[in-house]
Amino acid sequence: MQPIHNDDPRQSVANIKSGIVAGLVAMAREAGIGCEGWFAGLRLGPAEFDGDTPVYLSYRQTCQIIRRAIRTLPGRGPGLVLGERQNIGHFGLLGLAMLTAPRFAEALQLGVHYAPITGAMMELQLDADGGDDLGMVAIMRSPDPELEPFLCEELFASCLMLCRGLLGADFRPTVLELAYPAPDYADDYARVFDCAIRFDCPRNRVVIDARWLHTAMPAGNAASAQHVLALCDEQMPAGQARSEIVAVVERLLLQRLADNPRLVDIAAALHLTERTLRRQLQAAQTSFSELHDRVRSESARALLGDQKLSIANVGAAVGFKDAREFRRAFKRWTGVAPREMRTQG
Repeated sequence: MQPIHNDDPRQSVANIKSGIVAGLVAMAREAGIGCEGWFAGLRLGPAEFDGDTPVYLSYRQTCQIIRRAIRTLPGRGPGLVLGERQNIGHFGLLGLAMLTAPRFAEALQLGVHYAPITGAMMELQLDADGGDDLGMVAIMRSPDPELEPFLCEELFASCLMLCRGLLGADFRPTVLELAYPAPDYADDYARVFDCAIRFDCPRNRVVIDARWLHTAMPAGNAASAQHVLALCDEQMPAGQARSEIVAVVERLLLQRLADNPRLVDIAAALHLTERTLRRQLQAAQTSFSELHDRVRSESARALLGDQKLSIANVGAAVGFKDAREFRRAFKRWTGVAPREMRTQG
């Protein structure tokens, strides 16, 4: 697995779910600290992380926000604090997929493979290391000594909470190895992980005793697992992921869909000229009209699943004042009429 370097264009692909940033925003509010400055220059703000709809960020954006956050938040070890707050529910479909696996060993394999759908900031690998115990290695996408402790703390602490949700409160790793020097709050690591902690190691790795690997999962079910894994596959980052500007425009379109926003409206919201926004979208191999139609089409198909909404109501929700115009546009997008799509669903 090759690490992502600072000049790698993949750092600007908006494919990281924003759970970590949302958690940091919540911590700032609890501490009574303003966090608007974390988002300066990123076309984002803390209010966007309040809802249930996930915001997708690029690795570059997320690192910039985290760096500003850890310089601002009070206390020590914000990654440990954030990781300890997680539970199996925070892992969504992945948590369910791991629950329905036959044994914990298979659950771990699923966890590593599908980690991208959770917003993981580090690359994960399983490492048997020639013995019966199993290690999970965390690799930074791009070397960053300032961020490494936070990312490791959040990752390993949240994974610990997930494993305890799967196996019970008695679960604990054998050893946690970390590639950075011991911080001045190293005692907190021992409290959280309740295992041997080693700093200045060659890599970041947690080791799990072999006896846990054969533990049967409490909800192991092959049929359920197959269904959940299909849903996980759908959420895995696509080969042609969205750029930062595409993600931002899509988000603004969703927020204003009923008002049928124009290019000039979205450009103004981003403090860009129409020409600049058009050029940036062209560089991302798309256009405003293409994005607008895609967002309207996806939203309309989702809304058609609600039988209480009339076709006209669905059309109005995605920016059409005339129901006939909506029906024509929907058939152009999907090849079928809205009523036919509803019948098929």
